[in-house]
Amino acid sequence: MAKDVIIALDFKNAAETYEFLDKFGREKPFVKIGMELFYAEGPEIVRNIRKRGHKIFLDLKLHDIPNTVKKAMNVLSRLDVDMVNLHAAGTAAMMTAALEGLMRPDGTRPLLLAVTQLTSTSEERMQKELLINADLKEVVASYAFNAKTAGLDGVVCSPREAALVKGRCGKEFLTVTPGIRYPSGEIGDQVRVTTPREAAEIGSDYIVVGRPITAAPDPVEAYERVKKDFLGK
Repeated sequence: MAKDVIIALDFKNAAETYEFLDKFGREKPFVKIGMELFYAEGPEIVRNIRKRGHKIFLDLKLHDIPNTVKKAMNVLSRLDVDMVNLHAAGTAAMMTAALEGLMRPDGTRPLLLAVTQLTSTSEERMQKELLINADLKEVVASYAFNAKTAGLDGVVCSPREAALVKGRCGKEFLTVTPGIRYPSGEIGDQVRVTTPREAAEIGSDYIVVGRPITAAPDPVEAYERVKKDFLGK
């Protein structure tokens, strides 16, 4: 199973995004397009970044009734992305419908991931505000198992929970983990964080890294550092 570093393109428009990607020259890092950029620029930003040669994780976190999600996934699948996601809280019926919608005429589809609990969510917030009266780790593991049972490829979770997910769902079940920071960096709105090296040791398959790379004085150098720490090369 190939591991990789995914750069979160958390920019407000296409111009800023292309200026950032141009810094990498011929290197084409795996990138994540999230809500801000997608809502600002629409599907065209996905097509253009794909044409540049990048693998794409389209991070829109769908959560709606099964039929709506199925139809939406059918549209997103035509963008030729590599990963898409939804919220595991949408239930198994929604996740199964999403898989059906993603399937292309040639039998291929993007990887489908379920978001367990956001890395900005603490156990206290989950219990007091979401009224989920269970241990956070058990909730993540249970949501991951539901996703696997529904046929999904993996989950988005904190790197702190990657080993737990692997233990519950098997080593081939993918863990894509945001919440990557260095000790000297600001954690921002993240709560459950680790370093790239710690994420590798715990069992993350992919790490999603934003500000430690995009806000660095030299983003390419920062990217190479993260890759070395996570991949060991």
